[in-house]
Amino acid sequence: MNLFDRTSLVETLKVNLEWDVIIIGGGATGLGVALDSVTRGYKTLLLEQVDFAKGTSSRSTKLVHGGVRYLEQGNIDLVKEALYERGLMLKNASHLVSNQSFIIPNYRWWDIVFYTVGLKIYDFLSGKLSFGKSLKISKKETLARLKTIKTENLKGGVAYHDGQFDDSRLAINIAQTCIEYGATVINHFKVVQLLKSSDGSLNGVVAKDAETNQLHTLKTKLVINATGVFTDEVLKMDNVSAKNIIRPSQGVHLVLDKSFLPGTDAIMIPKTADGRVLFLVPWHNRIIVGTTDTLLYSHSLEPKALDEEIDFIIETANKYLTKKVTKSDVLSVFSGLRPLAAPKNKSEKTKEISRSHKIIVSKSGLITITGGKWTTYRRMAQDTINKAIRLGKLSKAKCITKDLKIHGSTMEMIGQSNHLYVYGSDQKGINQLIGEFPELGEKLHPRLEFLKAEVIWAIRNEMARTVEDILARRVRALFLDANAAIEITPLVAKMLAKELDKDEDWKHQQISDFIEVASHFIIKKY
Repeated sequence: MNLFDRTSLVETLKVNLEWDVIIIGGGATGLGVALDSVTRGYKTLLLEQVDFAKGTSSRSTKLVHGGVRYLEQGNIDLVKEALYERGLMLKNASHLVSNQSFIIPNYRWWDIVFYTVGLKIYDFLSGKLSFGKSLKISKKETLARLKTIKTENLKGGVAYHDGQFDDSRLAINIAQTCIEYGATVINHFKVVQLLKSSDGSLNGVVAKDAETNQLHTLKTKLVINATGVFTDEVLKMDNVSAKNIIRPSQGVHLVLDKSFLPGTDAIMIPKTADGRVLFLVPWHNRIIVGTTDTLLYSHSLEPKALDEEIDFIIETANKYLTKKVTKSDVLSVFSGLRPLAAPKNKSEKTKEISRSHKIIVSKSGLITITGGKWTTYRRMAQDTINKAIRLGKLSKAKCITKDLKIHGSTMEMIGQSNHLYVYGSDQKGINQLIGEFPELGEKLHPRLEFLKAEVIWAIRNEMARTVEDILARRVRALFLDANAAIEITPLVAKMLAKELDKDEDWKHQQISDFIEVASHFIIKKY
């Protein structure tokens, strides 16, 4: 029996008449809560309206970090917590989280002193879970390690270590881990109504299966709202006069060819024109450059990068690189929305809005978890379930996620020479597929490393239901080369339709849906 078969998962809704916990939202936060909940022994259901990590959780800067910037703001507790969680992520998902070296290039002598001292504090706060010591490095070594860095006025650099990961791959693996422990986790399943008993307390939800349009009434002791930028919609579902508590902030990233930053080091630019930091990070043999921080007044499932955000990233990168970046060099552009707490004093400076997480309990008993970041997903989940226990919503049980290995985690040294390393222990299953059907060993596209076998694996074992699920979040084609992803859409749609036994109309709809989404990842050339 395939544990990850969606039809079987939907069937469990008919068998389980009451749940201990229903979680709305399948991003990092919701999946973390589901894992914490099920491993404590609670009967757990998670429902995601589109796909796991569809929103913010697949659109990060791909860093597992304490946040050097928060250190500068004096937010020591947040940094310490994140550095501790960073260490746990490396231990528990070693196939996806890796140690990444960063260099801060310094063009003024006092910067070397300032950043050396600051990063020594960062090292100290990481304690036993340190990723490596920070070091002051000479101009010569900086140039040797960063081949494309501007040399004029360069004084040297400071090297330090942080974590790097594949965000949506981790989300999928956490979903799989939840299911392996007995949770029911379903994508493309939207909660449309909250149910209440006569005293006004929440006791269930009505949810719609996007594939069949069938409505399901589901009873529960506890509902947890982990919907990120959609938090306010769920709060209004609970109470129509609820105030908005979320102000979305957009972060944009550009993906470039590896030639813009050869070598293995990432660059951290500590002071951009708007007082933020900018990263240039090696990722899947490309370079990610970002991010921006633009307060928005609205949000959508498919946010779009603004021209000024793209220009800002290119201009800032070009101040530091000898190899000039132009719009035509951008392989993909992706935008994510951070669910920041709405500022109380009407402050427009997103960098001043707290990044720490908040747990809100509504009169009805709805628990909402907001804020935070990928690095602290496990701690956020622990705090949320602990809160539910303190409120008497759940019986007492101990959190065990600190040492819990995530699906795919392996003790074997896989190495990153082969792109299949992200599958960890599942790599064997993919190789087996290729052994049985050698044609599945073929590449999907000459410019992409991904294989046909990965598409079949994503459908059979990773709950992928649409072309977008596959090309955006299982294999990262859309994020790495949007045009190449569009070119292979008909091939992937054909494979998907065959596996799911769908007709030609469905296949064509999939193609047009994906091309519409992919258009947001391409910079329009005027």
